[in-house]
Amino acid sequence: MSEFFSPYDADRPLMLKCSCGREHSVVDHQAEVAADTAAIELRRRSLSSTFEAYSNEFIEATLVKAIFPQDAVRRGFLKAVGKSTAMAAIASVLPVANMQAMAQEKGTLEKTNLKIGFIPITCATPLIMAHPLGFYQKQGLTVEVTKTAGWALIRDKMINKEYDATHFLSPMPIAISMGLGSNATPMNVATIQNVNGQAITLALKHKDNRDPKNWKGFKFAVPFDYSMHNFLLRYYLAEAGINPDTDVQIRVVPPAEMVANLKAGNIDGFLGPDPFNQRAVYEEAGFIHLLTKDLWNGHPCCAFGTSTEFIQKNPNTFAALYRAVLTSAAMARDPKNRELIAKVIAPAQYLNQPEAVLNQVLTGKFADGLGNIKNVPDRADFDPMPWQSMAVWMLTQMQRWGYIKGEVNYKQIAEKVFLLTDAKKHMKTLDQKVPDGAYPKFKIMGKEFDADKAAAYSKSFAISKAA
Repeated sequence: MSEFFSPYDADRPLMLKCSCGREHSVVDHQAEVAADTAAIELRRRSLSSTFEAYSNEFIEATLVKAIFPQDAVRRGFLKAVGKSTAMAAIASVLPVANMQAMAQEKGTLEKTNLKIGFIPITCATPLIMAHPLGFYQKQGLTVEVTKTAGWALIRDKMINKEYDATHFLSPMPIAISMGLGSNATPMNVATIQNVNGQAITLALKHKDNRDPKNWKGFKFAVPFDYSMHNFLLRYYLAEAGINPDTDVQIRVVPPAEMVANLKAGNIDGFLGPDPFNQRAVYEEAGFIHLLTKDLWNGHPCCAFGTSTEFIQKNPNTFAALYRAVLTSAAMARDPKNRELIAKVIAPAQYLNQPEAVLNQVLTGKFADGLGNIKNVPDRADFDPMPWQSMAVWMLTQMQRWGYIKGEVNYKQIAEKVFLLTDAKKHMKTLDQKVPDGAYPKFKIMGKEFDADKAAAYSKSFAISKAA
């Protein structure tokens, strides 16, 4: 017997609507019910004193992690100087108290009805789940989260002021602010939406061809030119001696179309966002070659941002948005919430994906398409801090591949676009010493990136547009 319709059952009415009376399938109805139940439980958890304490500690832990990306170094420092000295030293350079204060303080909202765009991928999880969990409403905001077809449309709607704020690829606000691919319009990154959460997925026919040195002639898809996907794929290929501009083809394909293109043989693989890497496995169209966390653990991917003009005209509204998204990120980061979150964001109005696929992505327990079950808890994570050294790295790659011509004032651009929150403004008000910004070092494929040496780094590669 069919689960959906019974056209040949004389004892059952032929219903083209769900029994609830709405135009959707039984499966869609079940997903919505599951999502509502999960949202109720997550809202209950968000109101607890435990979560409030967790949220504050989450902010501080995020800051400390940026200083000590290797936990052994953090522990060694604490053992050497003691907890009190370490806390004082960290507080002197990072705005811990002010970050926590910003998450609490409220002013009169200049604008309460907002429209926010998003692309239906797991990267947008904090922005999306803030809606059904009531986090926007709690801040006095009436928010319409609007599913959008592609990144170029996101860009255009932000430039045209059709959206008040949006889900961005992290490099996009830099590109838009600089007038790369569009009219120059100052944009800002308020928070990073997610770190990690991407993969290189290949067609099954390549399961015995895992060495990128052998990939000349391959056709790859990325979601947008100004994306971490494009820059990380280029980096990975170039490290293997493959020139991404001459040895392979890299084309822009909307994330939702990547699996279909893989099935059709139009591409050999893609470096794309989840859930589409896992969806390719689910549909037996491809396998996960590697997770991008294996290239750069903790790399940024997507961001939450708005125009500089919006922030200037609506500072209290912006702060309210910040609080809502930050609260959502804190909840998303806690592993015990991930299965419920998968239920919340699965329905059609959000990601429109099987819960099983999202659950594999968010919990990190997943099938890789090669017969293995992997357990990688930090496959996707939700660290909101827009570290300006991340922006500097993006700028070096834009320069490396010819998206930017000439010399670049890396830090000036990074600090203008990537807001390490409005902590600096709050510290000035309190007559406190304002830090220049935080530029933690990162390792990409074993090579350290130091934002203070960005120009030399940009010129250090054997394969580049200029080479």
